[in-house]
Amino acid sequence: MRIVIAGGHGQIALRLERLLAARGDEVAGIIRRSEHGDDLRAAGAEPVLCDLESASVEEVAAHLQGADAAVFAAGAGPGSGAARKDTVDRGAAVLFADAAIRAGVRRYVVVSSMGADPSHPGDDVFDVYLRAKGEADAYIRGFNSLEWTILRPGMLTNDAGTGLVRLEASTGRGPIPRDDVAAVLAELLDTPATAGLTLELISGSAPVSVAVKSVAGN
Repeated sequence: MRIVIAGGHGQIALRLERLLAARGDEVAGIIRRSEHGDDLRAAGAEPVLCDLESASVEEVAAHLQGADAAVFAAGAGPGSGAARKDTVDRGAAVLFADAAIRAGVRRYVVVSSMGADPSHPGDDVFDVYLRAKGEADAYIRGFNSLEWTILRPGMLTNDAGTGLVRLEASTGRGPIPRDDVAAVLAELLDTPATAGLTLELISGSAPVSVAVKSVAGN
């Protein structure tokens, strides 16, 4: 399977690239800084240089040609201001979805955020971020031609993954290691029966494969 990941140098994306490459998938990661390319190669992924804040739909679609699945894992990052929450967390997510459709990619998995909501109140940067993610999620849900799954992790940590999670439509708040988020993403890519679902993810007691199969069967 060929998988293209937006935000290829992100902490979750690099973990996901390692997992996918280790199991034999062909992985490409979209990055905007060429100096990040070696990190992707070390993870087993092909670096693709493209700035999703300035690229056209046609340019991004060209990078998605021949892909079996796309993962949106890009983010403006915790140090960015409100403007980049809109251009990356909303705008780039919308662009990547439009490009996936243009390229004929069906499977589309999104790394969103717990609490994402287009109507989230407040004027702090984090409030803007949650609105931007919510608007992007709402846009993607409008596509019948995409087999989308939206994953909303809880508080991300760099603790070692346990492989034990709670994955449901609503979990309540809680922490989740980035290792386990990546493992769930890899499993979701293999489980198209999760298409059309928006799922929250925190640490729990179910093995990743069991958790994903459980929501796919509901």
